[in-house]
Amino acid sequence: MARRSRKRRRRPRPPASGPESQSGSQTAVAEGRGRGDDGDRGVERRRRPRRPRYRDPDERPKAPWAPFPLVELVVLVALVLLIGGFAVRGHRGTLMIGAGLVLGTLAGLELSIREHLAGYRSHTALLAGAIALAVLVALTLLAPSIPAILRLVIAAAAFAAAARLLVRTFQRRSGLSFRFR
Repeated sequence: MARRSRKRRRRPRPPASGPESQSGSQTAVAEGRGRGDDGDRGVERRRRPRRPRYRDPDERPKAPWAPFPLVELVVLVALVLLIGGFAVRGHRGTLMIGAGLVLGTLAGLELSIREHLAGYRSHTALLAGAIALAVLVALTLLAPSIPAILRLVIAAAAFAAAARLLVRTFQRRSGLSFRFR
């Protein structure tokens, strides 16, 4: 079965900024075309121009410190700490394993944040989960008197709020739109 192509609607271009276009937009507001959803404000809604989708799908966004391989070096140090932590016994080995895990996690989060905010690839669940985990750890350390179930509910709410914000951010940055069904 063949696929059907859909025609894309062409949106009318906004008028050029100048004295002629301002009087035209005032006329549109007066006639009721430029109003928002509630209609009685008379305020013209302006949309931000969408950024184009990330240009080259094979090339990741560059870091601000681009020629210097900082993330790769942090991952290397994390791997050395992890391997060394398993070789060293006792408290020092446990600390090395913990430090290696934290460094590896931070390197991965930095890359995920950079790709997400550039509109290259969506990492909504990963970033929202990191925010929820940070909220859960902060509540556990700062307010241990709060019942565990309430801390989990607060962390879940933080996850939902962060996921909603991150989806909207990715949609704006990439120019893509999608809906959950």
